[in-house]
Amino acid sequence: MPKFIQTYQKVKSRAKQTGLVVMGALLSSPVFADLPKMEDPSRGAGKGIMETIKNYAYDGAILGGLLIAAFAFLRVASSCVSTYGEISSGKKNWGDLAMQALVGAVLLVVIIWLITKSADIL
Repeated sequence: MPKFIQTYQKVKSRAKQTGLVVMGALLSSPVFADLPKMEDPSRGAGKGIMETIKNYAYDGAILGGLLIAAFAFLRVASSCVSTYGEISSGKKNWGDLAMQALVGAVLLVVIIWLITKSADIL
């Protein structure tokens, strides 16, 4: 009798597992109905897979340039804030802050200009 009970418990366990898998498959299938289509790169899909990959790489390079510009902006802002903090302690004066902001602004303009030119080269 114990062998029969063990076999019954195994069959019952397998039936539960199978039932869960079937229910999961049936209930999750409508989820895939409204997934959005993958967008083409900004230069278009291309005529082949290699051209499409190159177009996605172009978009990635543009995104990398934008990240570099954002990082440069954060560094300039951080430097200006630290200079402002040193003004209150008397280590620097307002002219230092103005010079820091001016040089930072020029640096940001040059970085954005270089990124724009590099996008044309790509």
